[in-house]
Amino acid sequence: MHILDNPAWAALTGPHARFAERSGDAIRYQTDVTPFITVAPGSGPDVWDDVAALAGAGEVVTITGTTPPPPAHWEVVLEAGGVQLTDVALEARSDPEATVLTAADVPEILDLVERTQPGPFRQRTIELGTYLGIRRDGKLIALAGERLHPPGWTEISAVCTDPAHRGQGLATRLVRAVAHGIRDRGEQPFLHAAATNTGAIRLYESIGFQLRRRTTFRAVRVPSLVGGPA
Repeated sequence: MHILDNPAWAALTGPHARFAERSGDAIRYQTDVTPFITVAPGSGPDVWDDVAALAGAGEVVTITGTTPPPPAHWEVVLEAGGVQLTDVALEARSDPEATVLTAADVPEILDLVERTQPGPFRQRTIELGTYLGIRRDGKLIALAGERLHPPGWTEISAVCTDPAHRGQGLATRLVRAVAHGIRDRGEQPFLHAAATNTGAIRLYESIGFQLRRRTTFRAVRVPSLVGGPA
């Protein structure tokens, strides 16, 4: 397997180990950091018992990476196609208007994320890497940062712009600026997008990203009785 086939596993058993909680072959980020759970590469069907032990009965979990199908009695809450893209020709550069965001900015970040829905962002997500923002009149209007961190790679995530300020190229500028920091560490940027978000995919491809693989975003509910009907 390529390391990016299960980047959450590679991150949580590597550079992001300090955020990890584990039960057997299931591992997750601390829940106030980000909601992702994944399992060891090559896991068999019994790994869902580890997922249940880690998450708890009745909990909805977001599964990433390559996993065996969930048991028939587990409820699939969400299943949607996604794409993974890697940097092959991006012109990365710093941006004089971009500022590094800190924990003090989290309330504004959560407000912007809630209004633009770029993906999950929680109270401590900002600890995963560098997050950059652009402000106008003191208000945060655009954001991008670093999330999953498998060895040698860093995911660009939370790319979003206030609807009132779209069409100005702010997201592209922030992606380039975040990538600049990643490249300075000798790492390579990658990112994910919903397969239905064709506009964003076209934008990423136009600035130097290339489709690497298609994936599935899946959320499942742990049954109240593990091993039997929910």
